[in-house]
Amino acid sequence: MAEPGDIVRRIEQTPSLPAGTKERFSGYGVMATPFAAGHILCLRRFPASSVGPAYTSVWYRDPEGAWTFFQNAPPAQACPRYFSSALARILVRDVEIVWTGARTFSVTMSGGNELKWDVMLAETLVTRMMNVVGGLVPERLWHEPAFLKMMGGVARVALGAGKLAMAGHAPNGQSYVANPRLVWFISSSQATLDGLDLGPMGRVGAQAKLGDFWIPSRGLFAIGGAFFEPFDPARHLPLPSERAA
Repeated sequence: MAEPGDIVRRIEQTPSLPAGTKERFSGYGVMATPFAAGHILCLRRFPASSVGPAYTSVWYRDPEGAWTFFQNAPPAQACPRYFSSALARILVRDVEIVWTGARTFSVTMSGGNELKWDVMLAETLVTRMMNVVGGLVPERLWHEPAFLKMMGGVARVALGAGKLAMAGHAPNGQSYVANPRLVWFISSSQATLDGLDLGPMGRVGAQAKLGDFWIPSRGLFAIGGAFFEPFDPARHLPLPSERAA
């Protein structure tokens, strides 16, 4: 198995999207990093998107449960397109990811909010086995709800990350399918946001969720893609433009 840093470099150099009529995203990110003090950080980096240019998004939940999404693209072309109704704030910021090693990278953010976040990944027997199995799964099964539900149950036990829903509905109503095809544990994570040290990693109590999407209760990094139902004004909540900044 290639190292995650090498796989990411190839993805960045030659981004591609699968065919289809859904809104599609391909890339990688931190599914979640929970901190013992109650903070949660997530990261989404999509070099390929069917709704706009490549973008990077940082998701932050404070200990009181309020979510802020930061991204370096207009909210309508990024994660808030599907999650805005569950968010306290949506902010456009400069976000940069720098890989410092085969399993280490740093995330920095500026332009109104300052973030410095260092992440180290780890491969274990569990993640190695899951990645081998994931590579053998036929493409069509990655879009079958029954298969994804089964995979979510297996991953919940194997990864010890709480509930995982690979298919469901986002807060704004669009149905989604998530395909985390390769996974690694996060062995180390240190982050400072606006001068506040978020402290050591650790579980945050009740597992967080956004719509049907459960936020993993331990640090996980994934490479894969996501598929969303196209926006329908008759059935889906619009993006509140007054929250964009």
